[in-house]
Amino acid sequence: MAWGFDVLVDNSGDVLVSRERVPGEVWVLVSACFLVAIGFGMMAPVVPAFATTFGVGVTAASFVVSAFAIVRLAFAPASGKLISRLAERPVLLWGLAINAVATGACGWAQTYWQLLAFRSIAGIGSVMFTVAGVGLILRLSPVGLRGRVSGLWSTSFLLGNMAGPLVGGVFAGESIRLPFIIYGSGTMLAAVVIWLLLKQSGEKSGSDRRDQPEFKVRQALRHKAYRSSLASAFAVGWVSFGVRFSLIPLFVAGVLHESSTAAGIGLSIYAVGTASVLLISGRIADLRGRKPVVLTGLAILTVGSLLLAFTSSLPMFYVASLVAGIGSGMISPAQTATVADLIGTNVRGGPVLAFYQMTMDLGAIVGPLLAGVVADFWSYQAAFTMSAIISVLALGFWILAPETLVGGRKRPPTPAPAVTQATPGSEVCGPAADTSSS
Repeated sequence: MAWGFDVLVDNSGDVLVSRERVPGEVWVLVSACFLVAIGFGMMAPVVPAFATTFGVGVTAASFVVSAFAIVRLAFAPASGKLISRLAERPVLLWGLAINAVATGACGWAQTYWQLLAFRSIAGIGSVMFTVAGVGLILRLSPVGLRGRVSGLWSTSFLLGNMAGPLVGGVFAGESIRLPFIIYGSGTMLAAVVIWLLLKQSGEKSGSDRRDQPEFKVRQALRHKAYRSSLASAFAVGWVSFGVRFSLIPLFVAGVLHESSTAAGIGLSIYAVGTASVLLISGRIADLRGRKPVVLTGLAILTVGSLLLAFTSSLPMFYVASLVAGIGSGMISPAQTATVADLIGTNVRGGPVLAFYQMTMDLGAIVGPLLAGVVADFWSYQAAFTMSAIISVLALGFWILAPETLVGGRKRPPTPAPAVTQATPGSEVCGPAADTSSS
């Protein structure tokens, strides 16, 4: 599918901005992501509540939620290998199908152990979809749009997650099992839509991809930019997906002595802050470079975490949540585009992308555990300060990292022919040495 270009030039004839149109295939994937994210959000309040109907305690009910995350983390490397062997599209479709069937089966579970098993299998499908979806959407995007496309993907997922609990609550009022069946059906619908509309995505067959060189994780780790992306991904996972959901509600109740409603408002303000800058930061990353956007985001996230550490009132808590949310939204599109720059278009980079996703999931799992221990033995102030330190460490990595968007703001106004990609292992490879679009 073709896309057009609107070009602005200066007096010397140099291209300043190239407004490339987002390919139609990307919009298909973004729409499917939104649909899946709504279902994912539906599960948040429903899964633990449904688990307790089998007569288990809070710990066992919570483990059903944790099992999903643990399976995602454990299966991420295998998902990357499947992508390298089969390509993104079939892995994405199989991931959606597995997630749909397993989630629908949760609605028919008759015992706690059946629910745990089905939810764990759904985790396998979830990570297959996530890794393959990000890989495919970045591969289909022109180099000059990777930041913006990453922002679109993240925004659709975030908005879906925000709407999901409301939708799930409506269906759960009719039957606690109904949200699982609705989510499973919606996910299967997303798989059918992608299968029908992305048949001509230009994806190479499995045999053709096996002829391409593989960009291995150990090769990617030689790049400062990749190591920096892992550090910031871990920090975002720690703060945004871990500490945010686990410690903040307890902090609001135990220290600020406010209701769960106040905690929910704070979490929503955090999400609004993130959503408000995702598209803007992605655009800036495409025009000004990835590095300055991530550095700015990490600095803002650090400030937000420190504000949380020294919060003593509800208004200050809301301000801290907004600041931290903005910082998180600044980071995500630019760091994802950096990983895409390093992988490029002419190598099999599934494991590299999977390891990046795995690092963020690891931060989301480890963060609440370690921060919770610190809060128990010392204070919430110390726990939030530790989160700020994690962000500062990631900031240090990025200060030393190179820029992967070669040429900065000046880019060719039309897609250049494919060129030979730099050898993996050099300091800048992939699209940093290749200005062709996918």
